[in-house]
Amino acid sequence: MAKDMKGIAASDGIGIAPAYLLVDPDLSYDKVKVDDTAAEYARVKKAFQDSIEELTQIKENAKDRLGEEELGVFDAHIAILSDPEMLGQIKDNIENNHTGAEEAVDKVTTAFADMLAAMTDNAYMQERAADVKDVAKRAMSHLLGKQLLNIAGINSPVVIVAHEITPSDTSQMDAKFVKGIVTDLGGRTSHAAIMSRTLRIPAIVGSNEITTSVEHGQMMIVDGLNGDAIIDPSDDQVKEYEAKAEAFEAERAEWAKLVDAPSVSKDGKEFEIAANIGTPDDTEDAVKQGADGVGLFRSEFLYMDNDHMPSEDEQFEAYKKAVVGMNGKPVVVRTMDIGGDKPLDYMPLPKEENPFLGYRAIRICLDRPELFKTQLRALVRASEFGPVSIMFPMIATVAELRQAKAIFEEAKAEVQKDHPGLGDDVKIGMMIEIPLAALNAAQLAKEVDFFSIGTNDLIQYSFAADRGNEAVSYLYQPLNPAFLSLVKHVITSAHENGAKAAMCGEMAGDEMALPLLMGMGLDEYSMSATSILRTRSMMKKLDTKEWAGYVDEIIANCATVEEVQDFVKSKLG
Repeated sequence: MAKDMKGIAASDGIGIAPAYLLVDPDLSYDKVKVDDTAAEYARVKKAFQDSIEELTQIKENAKDRLGEEELGVFDAHIAILSDPEMLGQIKDNIENNHTGAEEAVDKVTTAFADMLAAMTDNAYMQERAADVKDVAKRAMSHLLGKQLLNIAGINSPVVIVAHEITPSDTSQMDAKFVKGIVTDLGGRTSHAAIMSRTLRIPAIVGSNEITTSVEHGQMMIVDGLNGDAIIDPSDDQVKEYEAKAEAFEAERAEWAKLVDAPSVSKDGKEFEIAANIGTPDDTEDAVKQGADGVGLFRSEFLYMDNDHMPSEDEQFEAYKKAVVGMNGKPVVVRTMDIGGDKPLDYMPLPKEENPFLGYRAIRICLDRPELFKTQLRALVRASEFGPVSIMFPMIATVAELRQAKAIFEEAKAEVQKDHPGLGDDVKIGMMIEIPLAALNAAQLAKEVDFFSIGTNDLIQYSFAADRGNEAVSYLYQPLNPAFLSLVKHVITSAHENGAKAAMCGEMAGDEMALPLLMGMGLDEYSMSATSILRTRSMMKKLDTKEWAGYVDEIIANCATVEEVQDFVKSKLG
């Protein structure tokens, strides 16, 4: 009898094939005390070096299947294995406690992964914990003399079922044989999800219990469009989903024709669909997918991927590369968003009980203006090569915003001593991610050129619910009618005061939210590059005037998320 399961739709498409349970070898070990600590650490060094060589070979083998961004994951893994801080802690653990290599590697890598997993206000960094776990698993396999599964050896159609998929797992997958992926863990911003989209493998993540619900070889359907997995489907269900898969591929072919098309509604209203990026190299994919610009460049990764504070010139080169890469289309850069939850080895920050509400982002920048001005000068210099906008994160009050703007003016003046007029056309905006800022949007809009609504944090703070905590994940409700009312207030306040309204959270690319946001008059939708063409296609079919009326009906009459969903589905047909 067929069994239906639900998860997060991570990569579009439909796959039908037998399940392939991806089960790791037993990496358990006995805890021992060692006398020769030097020899034990030498075992660690060899295991790490063997892992580096293995990853280098996997990367080489994947060059024909993956792009530059995806291949960069392996460089990141090699960097983790070469991290002197991690190796130093492992060495100290062995020398001070006389622990065996396996225990020392396990303890230290687990601590690193736990630290990243605790960064619940930043899904990208939180999901980097999987990278550390992947690296640790590889190193442990070498220490214990165990062989990891050879995914590259799969030579018949399968659906990969796993507790968690690592980047090196996906890099070895051949899309000719891997028809789908379903995992217990993961989110849409995990490397595994990103790589699945790149390889066009339908994927569902975060199903919680798929590995305990399916047996190796059982037939499965993976609906990566809706997040549905069906175990042991009936013949009729297989036929139904084969037809859906064929229809989807035809639809995807139509989307590809929209790469150079304008982002416009059925009734002729023009919008912008932009890409969220984390590195300058990501602009290549944004351009391929027809992005109208970059709506969010997460500049913190320039800091977090370094072993030193990046200089003005280093930052300038990165921003310049992104601006040039977008070929004259606008690039919005979010200023440094780091804090107590995202520690930098080279910039000690105070330990805090609740770093998500503490000393972070704009609060650090205002407290350390010289650090802030280094970034701002680099951005002003980059504006010589194309349109640049600067966006301040975590603004709570008008006073904070004015202080940030004043520091920008100082930085711009310093650059203009040698480059008169440079930076005068840089637009200044702010993230709306704190409920107080959303409520005070009318006042804040008078101070900026644009807002960008960061729905991930705004939802988290509005519902007082950590979105990384499974126990309260049901409170992540972008379609809650009260939250929709708050979003509409922000958009209306922006327009009434001459500011542009954008959105850069997951909600911007949500198919259920899109018609509502268009009805509210949101100007710019910034999302994963792979969602742009689908969104542009859907946008062409929606009438903004019609949906403006529906938004008013929802806010006036709906009381729950379910009621909103039912309403939207009924109107979309």
